[in-house]
Amino acid sequence: MDLQGVGEKAIGSAKHQGERDLPEAIVPDLPLTIIVGNYGSGKSEISVNVSLGLAAAGHEVRIADLDIVNPYFRCREARETLESMGVGVLAPPGEAFYSDIPVIIPEIRGAIERPAGFTIFDVGGDDAGARVLSYFADVIAGGSYELLFVVNTSRPFTSDADGIRKVMEEIETAARLQVTAFAANTHLMDETVPETVLDGYRVVRDLGRAVGVPVKFCAVETRLLDEIDRSDIDVPILPIERFLLPPFARRIRKSPLYYL
Repeated sequence: MDLQGVGEKAIGSAKHQGERDLPEAIVPDLPLTIIVGNYGSGKSEISVNVSLGLAAAGHEVRIADLDIVNPYFRCREARETLESMGVGVLAPPGEAFYSDIPVIIPEIRGAIERPAGFTIFDVGGDDAGARVLSYFADVIAGGSYELLFVVNTSRPFTSDADGIRKVMEEIETAARLQVTAFAANTHLMDETVPETVLDGYRVVRDLGRAVGVPVKFCAVETRLLDEIDRSDIDVPILPIERFLLPPFARRIRKSPLYYL
């Protein structure tokens, strides 16, 4: 798979992101941040953007690719961009890098047992992807972690509070870990408008209040930052640059099935 589409344009975007300060409230409180979500939630983009923001702020950061479900939209696809900005990438070496079979490298456990700086885990979608965490649950639960559940209410199974709660409970059961915070990331790719973001945020905010799980931040694509009414969002905003765009994206990005 040729991923030159990330290339210089993505690196330029990453440098632009580095010029913006990551809101202090988005900086993890603990060494390990695990990012989960159902298909199309945008969890990998969140993982990449948070990692780049931390690196730009001078923190030591590693990102671990634990997505063994979706072979197309994984944080490892932005490896060149991440490493150019000082982020360590824990992903299978050699030909296994682009493999669509489950590959878990031993360095993952080491990152949990011997934390250095911040480590971000990008975990596969839904309970099937989260099940990989159960292999490390004994080590993770014994330490300190944040488990962020990324929610895109434009997706069928997380379009309302009941659906979000059901997916969250399935992920928690599979991972043998508890969600500690939500990340609101409602989008429709290129069709996203400010109301898309705000409507989704309100759903996540209200559910968070009902179940006692805080919303850590609301993700907003950079092109919409000047259009968003920030008075309607009472949590920090994470500016999002899009990095995970493989070459065939131009042909299918208008499809309703194509969501990061």
